[in-house]
Amino acid sequence: MPAMGDTLSGQTQISDATKSQALTQAGGPARTTVLPRVDWEGPTPKVNPSQRHRFEELGLLGEGGMGEVVLAQDHDIERKVALKRLPENCDLGRVLRFVEEIRTVGQLEHPNIVPVHDVGVDSAGRYYFVMKHLHGETLEAIINRLRDGDAAAHGRFTMPVRLQIMLSVMNALAYAHRQGFIHRDLKPANIMVGPYGEVTVMDWGLAKRIRAPEKDVGAAISGPREGTALQTQLGAIMGTPLYMSPEQARGANDTLDERSDLYALSVVFHEFLHLEHYLKGRGDIQAVLEGVKTVDPVFHIATLKGRQYQVPAELDWFLVKGFKKEPAERYASVEEMTDELQRIIRGECRVQCKRTFVKRMVGEAGKFTDERPVLLIVGGTAVLSLFLAAIVKSILVFM
Repeated sequence: MPAMGDTLSGQTQISDATKSQALTQAGGPARTTVLPRVDWEGPTPKVNPSQRHRFEELGLLGEGGMGEVVLAQDHDIERKVALKRLPENCDLGRVLRFVEEIRTVGQLEHPNIVPVHDVGVDSAGRYYFVMKHLHGETLEAIINRLRDGDAAAHGRFTMPVRLQIMLSVMNALAYAHRQGFIHRDLKPANIMVGPYGEVTVMDWGLAKRIRAPEKDVGAAISGPREGTALQTQLGAIMGTPLYMSPEQARGANDTLDERSDLYALSVVFHEFLHLEHYLKGRGDIQAVLEGVKTVDPVFHIATLKGRQYQVPAELDWFLVKGFKKEPAERYASVEEMTDELQRIIRGECRVQCKRTFVKRMVGEAGKFTDERPVLLIVGGTAVLSLFLAAIVKSILVFM
């Protein structure tokens, strides 16, 4: 089924009757608490009915063309939540994209995907849904800190930690793909990393169902600037230009599949490793879109940036396949991509250049040591004994 945003012109306005009906179904002009207030009079509790606004706004978390996200206090459950809502007098196209986003995320129950708690209509007639309030910082903010040479960031986000973060993102995408959805707007700003290492993929406003879920298993809010390569675009070309796949940049929305997400994942991974985008310097949207279709990233540059580690060659080779312009030449699935990354983490380096050859030999030597320690000790002792015997013999000859 095509995404709502692919087919609607977005010009039809919602009727007042529709809004009125929605407000009536929501139970009134504003959501109120349903749990009672418990007061203690000495050792005896007294339960008193409590009627007040359920969600109290505390501040703005973000805003964009599709509306805004605010931090709110849920007075029933007594927790902070994130509330995403549409603007007033919203056209039908945006409402349908919003509905699509809610129902998409609602079907994706995974630890690395932000959950939906509730939906409703506020007193101004704005549709909203309530999500878990995520703590931490976006991958975009982390990359910026790493790029600036922040010592604390480099101390926390070492290469092994970066790989684990990307594995969590892959897990979220693998689950969504098995359910028949592609994200279409994966970028560092849509990935949240929590204080305890929890990773969450957010903003599924452009997600699209491409098939029914497997048995075994709108537009996103972006930056403050309008019409930039970092911001989600509406229209025939849907997504964020800097993180699009080539087929997405051509506007081939009907042919997109999981491999489009894998290209975006490779772009994010490359930026997280090298701390700069492969299309750096192309600020104009048309230049970016052309670059997505024609420019390949530069790999194997042995340069250090402040506290930055040199990117291992095997990781660059890993990304080469993900950056292929033709979908058929990329990884066929997230699972295949994950298996290859796990292989690298285990030290099973494929020989693809001089650096990877040396690392492969060192890795094989290490495995031999772990698997046959007794043989290595005996062999090493024998070689050392022969060496010492040769030295003694040479000394005796010259005496």
